[in-house]
Amino acid sequence: MYYGSLEAGGTKMICAVCEENGKIIEQVSIPTLSPEETIPKIIDYFKDKDIVALGVACFGPIDLHKDSKTYGYITSTPKLKWQNYPLIPTLQKALSIPMGFDTDVNGSLLGEISFGSSKGLENAIYITIGTGIGGGVISNGKLLHGMLHPELGHMLLVPHPKDSFAGNCPFHKNCFEGMASGPALEKRYGKKGIELVNQKEVWEIEAYYIGQALCNLILTLSPERIILGGGVMHQEQLFPLIRKEVATQLNDYLKTKELADLDHYIVPASLNDNQGILGCLQLAIDAKKESSLNLR
Repeated sequence: MYYGSLEAGGTKMICAVCEENGKIIEQVSIPTLSPEETIPKIIDYFKDKDIVALGVACFGPIDLHKDSKTYGYITSTPKLKWQNYPLIPTLQKALSIPMGFDTDVNGSLLGEISFGSSKGLENAIYITIGTGIGGGVISNGKLLHGMLHPELGHMLLVPHPKDSFAGNCPFHKNCFEGMASGPALEKRYGKKGIELVNQKEVWEIEAYYIGQALCNLILTLSPERIILGGGVMHQEQLFPLIRKEVATQLNDYLKTKELADLDHYIVPASLNDNQGILGCLQLAIDAKKESSLNLR
C-alpha cells in the first residue's frame, strides 16, 4: 500500500511516494511557479502511482477549518499568484482519494514525532529558521491550530544590547523572523550566514534571539522537546550557544528533568531533511484511517 506526500514550499514542491513504515520509494522536485504551471505537474506525478491517500503540508497562511467553505485554500500568502488558491479542492477533484492537510512546519513536526528521534512525544515544538521562520506545535498529542495556526516567527523580541539592526520584517521589524532569519543576517552584516561562520559575535547575537524566542515558548507552551531545523541551523555552532542563552534567560525559574538536560531538550532535526515528507506521509495515513471510519 502506497501513500503520497506533497511538501508544498514557496520555492519547490516535493512529491514523494512512501510506504506506511516511513520508507520513501521515490521523490521528485517541481519548481513552485504559478498554480497553472505547477499543479498539473503534481497531478500528473501522482495520478498513476496507485496511492491510497495524499498528505499535503503547505506554506501559508492556509485554511485548516474543515467546516469552512475555503477549507484547503492557500489564503493571504505574500506569493501573489497563490493567494486564495483552492489547493486541496483542486487536488481532490483530480485524484479522488483521502487527503490530509496542514502547515509545512506542522508537517515537519509530525514527521519528527512519528518517525524521528522525538517519536512518541505528545508535547513538542518544531521551528525552522531559514529564509523565514515558522513553527509547528503539538500539544497533548494534537497539532495546534486554533483561530488559524501558530505563527511563531512573528513573536516580538527585545533587541540585543549590542544590536542596532532595526529588523527585516515588513510587518513587525523586531519580530523573531525580522531579527534572526537568514535574510535578516544578510541584511544586518552584508554577507550570507555561510560567509560569517568564524565571526563569533554574529552567532552570539543570533543565539540571543533564538534563545529568547525559545524561552517565550517554553514558558507558554511547556514543550517536552524543541526541534530546530532550517538553513540557519546548519550552523551547528549555534546549538551550544542557544542552550546557554536559554539557561541564562530562564535563570533557574523552572526546574524540570528536561531543562536539566538541554543537550537532549533543544535538538536538531533528525531525518536528513526528510521530516516534511514523512510528516506528509503521516497526514496521509491519518486521512486514510479517518476515511475508513467514516465509511463504516
